[in-house]
Amino acid sequence: MKPLYTAVATAHGGRDGHVKSSDGALEVDLKTPKEMGGPGGHATNPEQLFAAGYAACFESALRLVMRLQKKSTADVVITAHVTLNTTDDHKYVLSVELHGNIAGISSEETLTLMHAAHGVCPYSNATRGNIDVKLVSVP
Repeated sequence: MKPLYTAVATAHGGRDGHVKSSDGALEVDLKTPKEMGGPGGHATNPEQLFAAGYAACFESALRLVMRLQKKSTADVVITAHVTLNTTDDHKYVLSVELHGNIAGISSEETLTLMHAAHGVCPYSNATRGNIDVKLVSVP
């Protein structure tokens, strides 16, 4: 394995704290959402950060697959829905839905391309077998 890049971020205060990347490019307050009994407010949370990272990474993987298949990558949009769930035995687990739209490409072909991207995306590879991920083509 050949390392390409290492991201470093430090959190302090957990879900109601602060997170900052080592280069200062990312620095945000965290608040527990109201839906989880927290104060909510103008701050993010771990699930939103994961959704943002997964959406961006998956879109890049999808664009790679499309380039390799010589398809136009003019307008591709991925929206990640990350849900925090609790199991009957009181464990917390994530589930993900990745909604994709590729302008000018049918829903069926979009879904086929998304499945190919799911095979190369680092987030998909990291979570495979641990998180339920559903791929959805949206008009």
